[in-house]
Amino acid sequence: MITRHSPLLETIRDAAVVLGSGDHDYDALMRMVGDRTFVLLGEATHGTHEFYTMRAQITRRLIGELGFDAVAVEADWPDAYRLNRHVRGIGDASIDEAFGDFQRFPTWMWRNQAVRGFIQWLQAHNAGLPATSHTGFYGLDLYSLYRSADAVIDYLQDVDPDQATLARQLYVGLDHVREPQTYGLEAAAGLRPPCRDAAAALLVNLIRKAPAYLAADGSAAQDEQFFAERNAYVVLNAEQYYRAMFGSRINTWNLRDSHMVNTLFALRQHLRSQGRKGRIVVWAHNSHLGDARATQMGQRGEWNVGQLLREQAGAAQALLVGFTTYTGHVTAARDWDAPAERRWVRPARADSCEHLFYTTHLDRFFLPLSGIAAEDLAPPLLERAIGVVYRPETELASHYFSASLSQQFDAVFHLDETSAVEPLDISAHWTTHEPPDTYPSGL
Repeated sequence: MITRHSPLLETIRDAAVVLGSGDHDYDALMRMVGDRTFVLLGEATHGTHEFYTMRAQITRRLIGELGFDAVAVEADWPDAYRLNRHVRGIGDASIDEAFGDFQRFPTWMWRNQAVRGFIQWLQAHNAGLPATSHTGFYGLDLYSLYRSADAVIDYLQDVDPDQATLARQLYVGLDHVREPQTYGLEAAAGLRPPCRDAAAALLVNLIRKAPAYLAADGSAAQDEQFFAERNAYVVLNAEQYYRAMFGSRINTWNLRDSHMVNTLFALRQHLRSQGRKGRIVVWAHNSHLGDARATQMGQRGEWNVGQLLREQAGAAQALLVGFTTYTGHVTAARDWDAPAERRWVRPARADSCEHLFYTTHLDRFFLPLSGIAAEDLAPPLLERAIGVVYRPETELASHYFSASLSQQFDAVFHLDETSAVEPLDISAHWTTHEPPDTYPSGL
């Protein structure tokens, strides 16, 4: 039983930096960044306003003060790249058009007012700089099987029409479906030939011919060639991902996070090849960015972005920052593909790290997980994770997992009460406010 004056609470109070309402709230975090290449900024939900706005505030400082030149987010590669073109002044002039490719559920995850505000800032920031100093906005995910295949063909149609024709032939195994999960089911069941070998062949051709494309078009075409090459990787990995959903014991979570990490390393190399620093801010869920080895995920044989970056880039090159909330509201659906709603988040369980932080009565704080704080927060506690679906009626089973917080993250931000992020597309479902109610203990 943790009492108000327990040693653990005193340790947290002593180490915590209470937050106000200005950029100086992040001074301690900025000192921790040092010369690291990757700063990973998490979120305990996919629909909390404060998580988005705080990550934006931190990222503005990382860009302006420490020269970070890329923001990589848990979004599909082609969708985010349309925003990348916009913020660099080479794509859609209208910001609303630039958000146009975010059509897949959950649209509010990136089509929201907080992200819109950050994109406006990034576009204005880049507008005053030479192109070689622009900060880009990129996606890490692999769900865009068909949009990425179309993007590869469109690129080749401009630089090598004969290869575009070949690409259509190689990708023909994906045709007639246009629904990734249907393709995966049919390929796994032997109802259609898998497109794996064709996708690999197309990628090999694209990489082999890249020098010729760049020689013909000049160095200004490097970004577009990189965009096409990463789309070809998406097709290859997404094809495997969707088949694995139905056809084997391969862990699709591991496939997805491995793809994200490969994309981060490719992006770093691409930026450095252009004389850039290749320093990248990552926005994704805590479950992707905290080290999986410190959680139940790792016990199940799952890895994630945070773990792989610590292993492959080195712990000194990646700063892992988690975000937690005790209660409030969140934008989430009641089920997959259901409308976005403004849902009430019940207070955290008494045996969770969120409740522990709430018990400090600090309200909002930043906690570096080093020294005595790291030692005292090493024993496992429950931690809450809300994705795009929130099921409070089965909250323990659906949204909690065990983790050693100080081994999972280098630091955390905690907020006692948070609010729902506002979607760009507000429906009657979201406008209706779900109030707190009485409830039984989560099962």
